Amino acid sequence: MPDNAVTIVAAGAPLREARGVVVMLHGRGATAEDILSLNDELGQDIAYLAPQAPGYSWYPHSFLAPLEQNEPFLSRSLATIAVVLSDLAGQGIAPDRVMLLGFSQGGCLALEFVARQARHYGGVAGLSAGLIGPPGLARNYQGSLGGKPVFIGCSDIDPHVPLDRVHESCQVLARDKPGRGRSRPQAGGQHQPVSLGLK
Repeated sequence: MPDNAVTIVAAGAPLREARGVVVMLHGRGATAEDILSLNDELGQDIAYLAPQAPGYSWYPHSFLAPLEQNEPFLSRSLATIAVVLSDLAGQGIAPDRVMLLGFSQGGCLALEFVARQARHYGGVAGLSAGLIGPPGLARNYQGSLGGKPVFIGCSDIDPHVPLDRVHESCQVLARDKPGRGRSRPQAGGQHQPVSLGLK
């Protein structure tokens, strides 16, 4: 379980003035400050919160590894997101005003969290990411995202994220309203953030 003193870096509008919040999750070996550099696509009237993973990693192995190989780190990291959302709720910010966005390892974590803790979030975006677990894992998630938008962007030949996993993740997350899920394969082999296409 996470320590209650989660390190969070903030940017953008103050919470009390923001029309929404984006919780941003960095990739392996990166920092909260790194992921905050993506906020210029999303607007100035948004509050951005980026928790810092202990040791710059949310879990130790590939997101395609058997789940038990990434424990207890995976559970601790998922609980960290829950702590952030609970704190926001305590300040009057409901989940439907919160978008979760992550890159690479952080993107996988964001997608897995909303799959396991489905509710009406403001949206979710995984950049170079997919749901966590080995091929063939049963995806028996409960709950619904209520048709909220799901975006997964990736390279079409990302060496770390199989395109099949991207499409599977999008279908699973948008299962209640398939038209609300969108994956955007981008030509090229780079493992890097893909534009959300908002500008």
